[in-house]
Amino acid sequence: MFDISFMELLIIAVIALIVIGPERLPTVSRTLGHLYGRCRNFIYSVKTDIHNEIRMEELKKMQSSVQDTIESVKDSVQQGINQLETTLTNDKNNENPSEHSSTTQSSSEVRQSLSNTYESPQARNREKEK
Repeated sequence: MFDISFMELLIIAVIALIVIGPERLPTVSRTLGHLYGRCRNFIYSVKTDIHNEIRMEELKKMQSSVQDTIESVKDSVQQGINQLETTLTNDKNNENPSEHSSTTQSSSEVRQSLSNTYESPQARNREKEK
């Protein structure tokens, strides 16, 4: 980390032994070790907090883009529904009463064929057995 060689560490240890003394050296080294560990933990927690904040910002951006996409899809579906409703009301207003029964019959036939298309094979077998 600091590019300190073993020889430099050995010189620092000898000077510390002379200056501090052999009685207090273990407690001082233990205290320095605890401080070094606390410093590492503090740096790690700061890095983690910064990383989490960056991820939260990215998630907020992603959420807003997904919300925009949802709104655009919702609007397009609503427009399609509105167009269908206007088309159906226009067709109802334009048809004659005698044509209405044939149209109703053909629409029920269409519904029946669609339900037959989407029903399961077991349901089709039950219908055939009846």
